[in-house]
Amino acid sequence: MIPAVPTLVVDDAQTVRSIIAKQLADLGFTEVDQAEDGAAALDRLRQKRYGLVISDWEMPNMGGEQFLKAVRQEPNGSRVRIIMVTGRSVRGTSFLAGANAYLPKPFAQADLEKAIKAVMSGG
Repeated sequence: MIPAVPTLVVDDAQTVRSIIAKQLADLGFTEVDQAEDGAAALDRLRQKRYGLVISDWEMPNMGGEQFLKAVRQEPNGSRVRIIMVTGRSVRGTSFLAGANAYLPKPFAQADLEKAIKAVMSGG
């Protein structure tokens, strides 16, 4: 069972955010917010405590790498579990930036569930 913590989905594509939010709802997450880029996501993180963030890598205004670095500089930023999703091969870069896990797009709900279980258990 996955602990259904407050979760933030960050992606510049509304369709992608909606798909991920639906997958999270199917996994039992009841508190899912959305942001269209890293800057908006950082604002939300400063207003509310999230246990999990699922973020795209490539976004306008503030991309995934800048967002990750900014989150990790925030008070309690190291406690936020962050899964990066992208169509590009940036695994090494995202982990260096502070992501807890990486999922290549497109991904199935089972892949998302596996990644969430791994990061929430500390794995």
